[in-house]
Amino acid sequence: MESTRLSKIGRLIQKELGDIFQKQTQGMPGTLVSVSVVRVSPDLSIAKAYLSIFPSDKAPELLEAIRTNTKAIRYDLGQRVRLQLRKIPELAFYIDDSLDYIEKIDKLLK
Repeated sequence: MESTRLSKIGRLIQKELGDIFQKQTQGMPGTLVSVSVVRVSPDLSIAKAYLSIFPSDKAPELLEAIRTNTKAIRYDLGQRVRLQLRKIPELAFYIDDSLDYIEKIDKLLK
């Protein structure tokens, strides 16, 4: 079970990562990257960010680009939350395909 402190830190990181990705994808029209969930480990050393990428056919290459720029993204995050967090967690990015799964289930039910 996640404590209140961990959920607050997760929401803070989710909000700031969303702003970072919004600014980075402004130059790429037709592409949207949103952070659906951030799960933080109890010792605050790792933050797993689940990304929802639209259109989903660009998701693997965009995720690979994000993973290669993880250090720069973590630095930007650190600049934004340095007054709230003492230690900036390592970031791990994953694709959140829950919307694709829901769409697939809806098609099967019809």
